[in-house]
Amino acid sequence: MNHKTTRLSVAAILFGSAAFLNAQHTTDDTTMAGCPMHADHVKGVDERGDKAMGFSHEKTTHHFRITPEGGAIEVTGKDANDLASRDQIRGHLTHIVKLFAAGDFELPMFVHDRKPPGVDVMQQKKGKVSYRYEEIDKGARVLITTADPDALRAVHEFLRFQITDHRTGDSLRAGKRSS
Repeated sequence: MNHKTTRLSVAAILFGSAAFLNAQHTTDDTTMAGCPMHADHVKGVDERGDKAMGFSHEKTTHHFRITPEGGAIEVTGKDANDLASRDQIRGHLTHIVKLFAAGDFELPMFVHDRKPPGVDVMQQKKGKVSYRYEEIDKGARVLITTADPDALRAVHEFLRFQITDHRTGDSLRAGKRSS
């Protein structure tokens, strides 16, 4: 075997391993539950999330909604009397709208310890994606909309990843239009 053939063989093995690992890492939560590292990943997402967001995942509820025009990120406090969590949620999501509109997805990359699917396209097409902040009872939401088909696919990929990694149980399919 010559050097060129050896390099190609090594490249094929490495590419195949990377593709396999990526496929394994992007599977749904039920598949990952059998992975010996799953509990550490879940704990890491929760701990990094609490640090990045400024509020406890145990005192709040996250939802990621997929809609025909994009989707929504919704966070609410579990206790209606927990005004501190409500205010921290509102401050965080106000900040997220500004960051995402500027194409800055460093916070989700920190929380998940990798770049979520869809981010590259959302950054490239940032001018075609709209992020709107809304206050809701006990928290806030970010409405994400786009008419661009590529950006829409990317937003849906991003939200599906969030649903899976945050274990929200939200639907992975597009539901009704957001208001």
